[in-house]
Amino acid sequence: MANSPYELCLEKIYKLGRFGIKLELDTILNILSQLNTPQDNYSMIHVAGTNGKGSTATCIASILRAAGFKTGIYTSPHLVRFNERICVNGQQISDADVVSAYEAVDAADNGLRPATFFEIVTAMAFYHFAREKVEWAVIETGMGGRFDATNIITPQVSVITNLSIEHAEYLGHTIRDLAREKGGIIKSGVPAVTAVSQPSGIDRLSKIAKDQGAALYRFKKEFSIRKTPGQTTYNYKGIYQNFKGLTKPLSGEHQRENLSLALAAVELVFEQNQITDPRYKLTQEVVHKGLAQVNWPGRLEKIMDRPLVILDGAHNFKACVLLGKYLNQTLGDKKLTLVIGILDDKPYEAMLAQLLPRARRVIVTKAKINRSIEPAILTAAIKKIFKGDLQVIEDVKDAVSHAILTSYDDDAICISGSLYVAGEAKEKFDMDFIN
Repeated sequence: MANSPYELCLEKIYKLGRFGIKLELDTILNILSQLNTPQDNYSMIHVAGTNGKGSTATCIASILRAAGFKTGIYTSPHLVRFNERICVNGQQISDADVVSAYEAVDAADNGLRPATFFEIVTAMAFYHFAREKVEWAVIETGMGGRFDATNIITPQVSVITNLSIEHAEYLGHTIRDLAREKGGIIKSGVPAVTAVSQPSGIDRLSKIAKDQGAALYRFKKEFSIRKTPGQTTYNYKGIYQNFKGLTKPLSGEHQRENLSLALAAVELVFEQNQITDPRYKLTQEVVHKGLAQVNWPGRLEKIMDRPLVILDGAHNFKACVLLGKYLNQTLGDKKLTLVIGILDDKPYEAMLAQLLPRARRVIVTKAKINRSIEPAILTAAIKKIFKGDLQVIEDVKDAVSHAILTSYDDDAICISGSLYVAGEAKEKFDMDFIN
């Protein structure tokens, strides 16, 4: 049977360059110019950082939707389906719209060099949002900032979540270098919010903001969030407003930071627009409604109860630190099986050191992507610090099935190490365990 137009389209997209960061923005600008600058048809919020970009962006988009605005969100990577990257009002782009957006963008790709994967997909998102007549689009960067393909926009607010060393060959080997790249999304006169805490990172971001004439608002300085005494809810103290009794929509204490960033960004948006448009009224009801509809799978996502199965795409050192802390705080005396696969550009030994101490059993696996570390390499690293039961099952779906079938109801399983591993596991659950 012949492949569908959608499948043929994805084949072409996936054959493009691995990384979308190039030291120029001319290619993406040329494509969008050929498409009549679709990104100029709606307002935007730009989100960069190391971890928490997707969670923060999702919270922002959900609150904007709850306030009645037609809202697009562009994130990466996807877990199961490519369409997850481009959503409008919580609905993924259709297969037919993927094809038509790609065809339009591909026809406009006539610059000095062919566009990369990320440049093409970014242009597709901007094109689709204009076609859908969104009022707001929340745009997540790829790995960078300054030369990221998304950085041709002028948002109303810029968000920089946090910083830890990643993709050093592209972004630099120090926090100061990283802050320069991520801080490149700060635009002239456009306010920015951040949860960056390292002195060298804040110094660099502050200088960039000053040079751009942009106000910089810092988590725990100009806005903060604390647990309600004796409750499971949270109180937010903001730049302009305070909100009480908030339910954190995503698991993990680190999500307090992401939630706070989202609220600060939305505050700034509403403050800028409320004089000219009466719809911009940020009420307690809007915030609660927005948080209630947040959905961001594959991040401390509880898939099953018996055994307890947690899916988390922790894909770098800091994310593994947070995951390890969460497992230690929440699992009690449950026996933990860790199903793990990591990509070859990650500090896998340091990541393993954060997750192995809580595990009773480890199953090494490998996502179907050429960047996956070979199981033999991971196994050798694990044996240096782990003396428990160690198995290798290369196929992620087989590894997940084996972990569940050989666990007791009161055990726990954590599937992690890569968003690609999380995605393949998520697809397995959707097919076999959920339906």
